[in-house]
Amino acid sequence: MGLSRGDVERLIERVARRDRGAFLALYDATGAKLHGVCLRVLKDPAEAEDALQDAFVKVWRHADRYRANGLSPMTWLIAVARNSAIDRLRGRRAGAGGGDAALAQLSDPAPGPEALAVAASQAREIARCLEELPDTRAQAVRGAYLDGQSYRDLARRFGVPLNTMRTWLRRSLVKLRECLEG
Repeated sequence: MGLSRGDVERLIERVARRDRGAFLALYDATGAKLHGVCLRVLKDPAEAEDALQDAFVKVWRHADRYRANGLSPMTWLIAVARNSAIDRLRGRRAGAGGGDAALAQLSDPAPGPEALAVAASQAREIARCLEELPDTRAQAVRGAYLDGQSYRDLARRFGVPLNTMRTWLRRSLVKLRECLEG
């Protein structure tokens, strides 16, 4: 049974009040999708599971910040999961290159209040510009850049060759940029 946007928002609000039952319900309702986001970034099931756990720790600690970001609840959760996976990927690369992986693990990737206010304004503007794209192109952009789907997966989903999908996304991003600058 899928939860509505309002249901997920209410769970996040309850998590912000440290409701463990809501936290478990949120994990049950969204964990599989967020694991998929982590897996697409990391390509390793064990690391994706670790990134998912990191993401839910961040959700537990920062659920009170959700309202200030202007994003839909799933977009916010996906961003938290994707950022956790990217942090792990950076840590892996830093460790392989002899960099200071411990320092990378200590940094708090959560944006501050000013950045959240700017992001909320930008999110509204991007949503408006996405509405100007043909529906299939907007869905492809959301799939690639919000849901973390690969170009190959999107090409299969929309029944087009991979190069066509790349063209769709490149042209859509150009139109988005023009809309945002105009």
